[in-house]
Amino acid sequence: MSPWAVVLAGGIGGLARYWVSGAVQRRAGPGFPVGTLVVNVLGCVALGVAEASGAGAVLAVGFLGGFTTFSTWMVETVETLSLGRVGRRRAAVELGAAILLGTLGYVVGRRFGG
Repeated sequence: MSPWAVVLAGGIGGLARYWVSGAVQRRAGPGFPVGTLVVNVLGCVALGVAEASGAGAVLAVGFLGGFTTFSTWMVETVETLSLGRVGRRRAAVELGAAILLGTLGYVVGRRFGG
């Protein structure tokens, strides 16, 4: 495996994240960061499939590393927390949904991949 292949795949994954997240968020409208949630859950499903099927690091580390985003998820959560009491409730829903759906997505991906 070439490190350059991982780098290239990461760039492609980042572009895919930008496109998918933006398209989903535009369709959903402002408010809940559903674009980031969808991207991260899709990434969890794909990682489960990749891991179970023995796909290489180019896909798992490169593309999916660029596609998924922990930092954006945290920035959006902190921004939501700044909205006071309503923000704290919404942030709890965002965190809970992301963790639950991400874990479920990974498990489902492993089942399909293996």
